[in-house]
Amino acid sequence: MINRQLINPESIIVVGGSDNIRKPGGKVIRNLKEGKYKGKLYAVNPKEKEVQGIKCYEDVSTVPEADLAIIAIPAAACPDAVETLARDKKVRAFIILSAGFSEETPEGKLLEERIKDICNIYKASLIGPNCIGIMNSNYHGVFTLPIPKFKHQGADLISSSGATVVYILESSVAKGLVFNSIWSVGNATQIGVEDILEYMDVNYKEGESSKIKLLYIENIKDPDKLLLHASSLIRKGCKIAAIKSGSSESGARAASSHTGAIASSDLAVEALFRKAGIVRCFSREELTTVAAIFTLKEIKGKNIAIITHAGGPAVMLTDALSKGGLEVPDLHGPIAEELKAGLYPGSAVSNPIDILATGTPEHLALAIDYCENKFENIDAIAVIFGSPGLVQVYDAYKVLDEKIRSSKKPIFPILPSIITAGDEVKMFIEKGNVNFSDEVTLATAISRVYNVPPPSNEGPQLTGVDVPRLRKIIDSIDKDGYVNPEVVQQIFACANIPMIPDFVSCSKDEVINEAENIGYPIVAKVVGPIHKTDVGGVVLNIHSSEHLAFEFDRLMSIDGATEVMIQPMIKGTELFIGAKYEPRFGHIILCGLGGIFVEVLKDIASGLAPLSFNEAESMIHSLRAYKIIKGTRGQKSVNEFMFAEIIVRLSSLLRFATEIKELDINPLLGSEEDVIAVDARLRIEK
Repeated sequence: MINRQLINPESIIVVGGSDNIRKPGGKVIRNLKEGKYKGKLYAVNPKEKEVQGIKCYEDVSTVPEADLAIIAIPAAACPDAVETLARDKKVRAFIILSAGFSEETPEGKLLEERIKDICNIYKASLIGPNCIGIMNSNYHGVFTLPIPKFKHQGADLISSSGATVVYILESSVAKGLVFNSIWSVGNATQIGVEDILEYMDVNYKEGESSKIKLLYIENIKDPDKLLLHASSLIRKGCKIAAIKSGSSESGARAASSHTGAIASSDLAVEALFRKAGIVRCFSREELTTVAAIFTLKEIKGKNIAIITHAGGPAVMLTDALSKGGLEVPDLHGPIAEELKAGLYPGSAVSNPIDILATGTPEHLALAIDYCENKFENIDAIAVIFGSPGLVQVYDAYKVLDEKIRSSKKPIFPILPSIITAGDEVKMFIEKGNVNFSDEVTLATAISRVYNVPPPSNEGPQLTGVDVPRLRKIIDSIDKDGYVNPEVVQQIFACANIPMIPDFVSCSKDEVINEAENIGYPIVAKVVGPIHKTDVGGVVLNIHSSEHLAFEFDRLMSIDGATEVMIQPMIKGTELFIGAKYEPRFGHIILCGLGGIFVEVLKDIASGLAPLSFNEAESMIHSLRAYKIIKGTRGQKSVNEFMFAEIIVRLSSLLRFATEIKELDINPLLGSEEDVIAVDARLRIEK
């Protein structure tokens, strides 16, 4: 419920206003005044007649009517103040800075709920409580510093945490980022991160609205709303980067104690961000670096040229780019020699292009021009140019500014000398540029931006599932827990997920007779224990009935064994597909290499069901082990199309069977011709 009174109030009441700028009520008035707020400003404080030059009222019942109230008084006094202001003073927007609500005690939660109910009755917007406020080009309704520069094409920052906003801004201002709006939602009693994204999506105007959104999230209350509006904004041309904190057990506890939030699993967050097209970040520095990249021209290829006058940083940048899946291609041939002839003797042009510490601004311009216009295999340019403290670099930075504006390729300025060339860097930033002072942080951020998949325009494939048959099977299961292999086969058949034929029995004679029909070699597995490999419950390459009889007895002696399963022995690359049901999110689909590699390498991609084919392909390509799937060093490739198709079919099946809470296909054997499930387990919870 975001209204005009919250975005652009014509009048503001500060309840708890003070002359003491060390208190929130005093500092917010100072920020409003220094920010040249143009509307009417009132204060409420029973001890004062005037506060910082504005008239002060004894009680909220005596203050004039206004659009917005910013409240900085004890939590217990907030509900009555809100009710009086909403009912009698026609206040239709509230920012509650005060803490002491649901983040602290059950009693505080009741106070918070009462405030929300009052605001909903009077159709008033509510930000907080337990926040630092919001600010935009209309007013600076916060009690903190720094205050960044604002313009309509600047970034929108939305944060669950007020203090985190402050520290993000500290990092942002140093890089030259400007903002359109900054939101601190605190406990998000009425308006949360998802609601603000919805407002920005619904009210988006091409050419007017900001295209950069930065999020710091401690609790995803409504994943569907976040997915809908984030992906919609990205399709409109926006770029979104986000930190989701509280992904570890300890981090979740810290987030909970901070805002009363319930943590979401990291896999669920990863899957949601992937589906939406959000660039996921893991630190404030990474978030602001990605934001600065967003302000530059879009990088459309993975080949980067590095222009430098310092060898070490260029080497570190090369390593970091390569680690992130980007390329620093070798530059050679007549064009490279032509460039080298225009530089000082001793310069290197193979990439990195080292113009030497004595290189001039003209040499910098020449190297950029060659990368922009003559080297066809270059998609972006990184320029490392600092100062050893011996010379001024104003002219070099003026050249860099001109080239950034005129170049069709993105140019990433790395100006590390923020102390020895502080004035020059400040001049460069004041011209509207951003600066990346650390090359490795930049490389990590570029790889995140480049590798994030776009939101899928293709709808999920929900066809191909025999839903009536599936529901009949699910409904017939009368108890929770892992189902037997026969039921797994039946469920997979409903979505045409290929599974190797098997035979299960507790009779040794039946198993041996069926093995003759299947043909040796075969595989034997224990039925009962969940982790078969851990208990020695899988035997490969059984070539005779005598060997099978021996292994049957051994398998049946394993604790918890009920039966023995046999399957034909086939070969292929071991793959893995899994699924886990997350409350509020739905099913998270996982894929990677199979066998023991799932747990050892932890190289797993996640997606949010239902998935489109393009999404499934993107998951496969994002794996570090993708080269193995693609085929490397004489090893045959896996049929990627079939692998992706099974992922999609499984995600469609789960769409109609939410009772399946956990599912593993491990291994899934893949070859050039076929991909087939060998072993699977499936847990039902009704």
